[in-house]
Amino acid sequence: MKNLRFLLIFAFFASTLAFGQKIGVVDTNYILSKMPQYKEAEGRLNSLIQSWENELQTLQKEYDDKKAAFENEKILLVGEHLKEREKEVQELESKVKDFIKTRFGTNGEMSSMRSKFTQPFQDQIWNAIKIVVEKNNLGVVLDKSNNISVLYLDKRYDYTDKVLDVLLKRNAKPEKAKKETKTTIKKK
Repeated sequence: MKNLRFLLIFAFFASTLAFGQKIGVVDTNYILSKMPQYKEAEGRLNSLIQSWENELQTLQKEYDDKKAAFENEKILLVGEHLKEREKEVQELESKVKDFIKTRFGTNGEMSSMRSKFTQPFQDQIWNAIKIVVEKNNLGVVLDKSNNISVLYLDKRYDYTDKVLDVLLKRNAKPEKAKKETKTTIKKK
């Protein structure tokens, strides 16, 4: 399997060299770590996830306590009381499972919130990459933060800083415009 993977990567690079394509590499995780807006959004998401985890712990403790009490009193309960208590425990268990699925499942709120928070930043990075690709006439751009095995990378093929520069210049323009607007308003 590794030999096949190596052969595919080698064939990919050989074909790009044969057709004269320039290859560039970008580290999107590094770029995201340098964006203050992303850090802020990530902090909001993490605090939301933390509150859900706390809520889940409370629900789980309530379920565990109720189940333990039921198991201890099970022998003493008869008929309708036994069924009623068993139903309460099952409902709590169902509530915990539903909470986990709703908040943390594959189609849960955490996934949708993560997409909602990260999508604007991914779009910004993609647009900056397109600018760098056009400016440097690149044919292929790889993201080394997405589990691509880059065994060696000459610095001249790493375009991470150029993409970051495009992003920072773009984000600085609105701030500069805001500052200019404030000084214009003050002068009036």
